[in-house]
Amino acid sequence: MMRTALLGILTCAGLAAASVAASLGGGEALAERPEALVPSQTESGVIAFCSVVDDAYQQLTVIDPRSMAMSVYHVELATGAVELKCVRTIRWDLQMTCYNGKGLLPQEIHSLQEQPR
Repeated sequence: MMRTALLGILTCAGLAAASVAASLGGGEALAERPEALVPSQTESGVIAFCSVVDDAYQQLTVIDPRSMAMSVYHVELATGAVELKCVRTIRWDLQMTCYNGKGLLPQEIHSLQEQPR
């Protein structure tokens, strides 16, 4: 249990440090970019986002562009316990043209653009 907690804390601390380094290197003030929007990317191409949720846990989202998969972890701030919340392949999600959209569908917009004026 302690090993898992330590691993979770070190993982998020490393990702947070990499996020800070990435944001400072981009020439933008750190205060202008919320931590959740600053991704860290490893040499293997894996992208990670960290954000604190409700002052209770840190949410770590990991995206592997090669396998087109994502996973979400919660790390309890009080104990450092790590819990895998979900894993899914996003390949088919990204091929959808519309889901839960409001207003005109992409096909409707496309057909309006093709109409003679």
